Amino acid sequence: MREIKDLVDTAIEAAARAGDYLRTAPRPGRQDWTEKSTHDFVTEVDRGAEAIIVDVLLRRIPGSTVVGEEFTPDAAMTGEIVWVVDPLDGTTNYLHGYPQYAVSIGCLIRGEMCVGVVHDVTRNVTFRGGKGLGAWLGDQRLSVSTVSEPHQSLVGTGFPFKRLDLLQRYLHGFAAVLGASSGIRRAGAAALDLADVAAGRLDAFWELTLAPWDVAGGVVLVREAGGIVTTLEGTPDVLGGGSIVAGNPTLHRWLMHLIRGA
Repeated sequence: MREIKDLVDTAIEAAARAGDYLRTAPRPGRQDWTEKSTHDFVTEVDRGAEAIIVDVLLRRIPGSTVVGEEFTPDAAMTGEIVWVVDPLDGTTNYLHGYPQYAVSIGCLIRGEMCVGVVHDVTRNVTFRGGKGLGAWLGDQRLSVSTVSEPHQSLVGTGFPFKRLDLLQRYLHGFAAVLGASSGIRRAGAAALDLADVAAGRLDAFWELTLAPWDVAGGVVLVREAGGIVTTLEGTPDVLGGGSIVAGNPTLHRWLMHLIRGA
């Protein structure tokens, strides 16, 4: 338990320092945007934030491994302690000044997801969670919502903007959820969407394709807040770069079956 608490504290420090940098760094002009793949932008600010995070993590926990979106995306997620880092989740939002982006840090201990920290940059608040320690925002312990009726639910989602070949499949699911729920929200930063599920602001969330660094921090938050997170197929390993479904136990089950049926 002490080890997990120390890792949570380390992730908080790294995320907070990156958040300070993101709030003060000049926002890159459009001539400085690089498109890594379709609709997927990166700038020197993303890389600068990741460098800050890596420095803190490796200085505090020597010998650990970092899988980071910008510098080490292909690093193996094997080892005693592995950090999974998104230095700026919601880069497109950031570049346009849309105030919904975050720093996300997850940590695996011997292959098990045990630590999650999501720092909401524009609001300067940090969600934190550790296996057996609960999920927290400041001194408030988080809990997933108690909504159990689909027609009362508010559901978060993310568009498959990097995989337009999945768009028609996604739209079938979107139509099914829109017809059965009280509403759908898409804000463009999966780490914050998962934090909102943990906090009970969203009752459930789904997306068809996400990278490990998009979800590693938020998954721990949801699970420690009493929720369930799986792939669309129902498996608990969501770090494979595929689908994700999250929510309170009742609505997770409903959403998973609804999307699969659609």
